[in-house]
Amino acid sequence: MKKVTLDDVSRAAGVSRSTASLVLRGSSRIPEATADRVRLAMAELGYVYNRHAANMRRNESMTLGLIVTDIRNPYFAGLTMAIEEAAHDAGYTLFVGYSRDDVERQYVQIETMVQQQVDGIFLLPATGSELTPVCGIVDRSDVPVLQLARYFSEELDYVGTDNLGAGQQLAQHLGFLGVTSAVLVGGPEHSSARKERVKGLETGFTGTGVDFDATVNAATTNNAAGGSLGVARILDQGMWPDCIVAYSDAVALGIYAELRRRNLEPGRDVAVASFDDIAMAELLLPPLTSVSTYPELIGREAAELLLNRIRDSSLPPQRSLIEPALKVRASTAQWRPRT
Repeated sequence: MKKVTLDDVSRAAGVSRSTASLVLRGSSRIPEATADRVRLAMAELGYVYNRHAANMRRNESMTLGLIVTDIRNPYFAGLTMAIEEAAHDAGYTLFVGYSRDDVERQYVQIETMVQQQVDGIFLLPATGSELTPVCGIVDRSDVPVLQLARYFSEELDYVGTDNLGAGQQLAQHLGFLGVTSAVLVGGPEHSSARKERVKGLETGFTGTGVDFDATVNAATTNNAAGGSLGVARILDQGMWPDCIVAYSDAVALGIYAELRRRNLEPGRDVAVASFDDIAMAELLLPPLTSVSTYPELIGREAAELLLNRIRDSSLPPQRSLIEPALKVRASTAQWRPRT
């Protein structure tokens, strides 16, 4: 009698082999109606799951993949170092790739890492990432993917900062200072992190009388060049806000430079605030007010979660948010309303 295979089950149930495999592992990503159809096909065909053979096929390579957008951003560099250290402590080797915030490049890198049989992938998603192409790659080999700092799907594990809370903390601080107008500069426009920071700022400014605009400048790149360009656009329109909020400390570096090119002093003529609190934030002149988002904690938490996922793929999608903390420094503290 011919042995019933998983391919036979998937054909009988009218699903892909990867979907049938996910049902076997108890994945919550599969709708219950589909899972019932697969289980019914298994029962009717007499399919028996050989867990020992499956475990043999799933020999670990003791390697993990990490794909980030740009290592030149000090925040991402800190995140990468934290993940590498945690992976090393757990006995894994880390392969690192850079998408440059390009979706197609990212998909190629995921495909390559899967071909190299990594046991799991940390992914800081490129803007515009979608679930279907990612799962289309990783489901073939059951490689788990964990989203870092940004997310594009609720169906994959995620570790990042509480960006909504970070925006609220910063907005409340600026409102307390007496700021009456603020604009946001920089960041990838459609990323989850930027959207949440904007929402947090808007929520925090509610009832304070602060005129906040996250669209006048439109989003620019998440680096110093983006900060410089954003400030130039704002000032060239004849605007002079009380405070310029940088999407990140990397963007704030360009904001400082552009203000000084125009004979405006950060912290005196214009308050400047930011997110991430990288090491150089307190070394700037004036020291930069920034919301710490703790990349080291995110990296360690992400490593623990991904390793748990490798050990038990049946867990429901996990979501972990790291609590941010506002660090007030002279770039806002020394600012006074114009008279």
